[in-house]
Amino acid sequence: MTDIGLTHIALSVSNVERSLAFYSKYAGMSVVHRRIDRTDTTSTEVVWISDRTRPFVVVLIQMPKVDPILSPIAHLGVGCRSREEVDRLCSQARAEGILLEGPCDSGYPVGYWAFLSDPDGHTLELSYGQEVALTVAMVG
Repeated sequence: MTDIGLTHIALSVSNVERSLAFYSKYAGMSVVHRRIDRTDTTSTEVVWISDRTRPFVVVLIQMPKVDPILSPIAHLGVGCRSREEVDRLCSQARAEGILLEGPCDSGYPVGYWAFLSDPDGHTLELSYGQEVALTVAMVG
């Protein structure tokens, strides 16, 4: 199988394990590939994570310094199964001090959404009702 189209986004992270825990909990993602890239002077941990709903991964690359960060309005977006799931995850994020904004209902086509901060300050959007797949199918 040949990969065609958008396949991944790469993020620098300061601690791969901490980022894995965050993306597992809030985005339902798990490891599909893991390796150490070595040069003569460095070892860099690289992990691919996916929610396994489509052929797309987020590549986490451990770096000593995370700069720049993906932050509002730049963000990763994850669709949730219901408003209740968004609310439940937002309650957990609020308790952990990582809820940035929301949840908000912005109506069609934006839907019900919230912004969370990952361990390095990258922004993750949780949403319900954005209908991205329907919109893409309509123009396809």
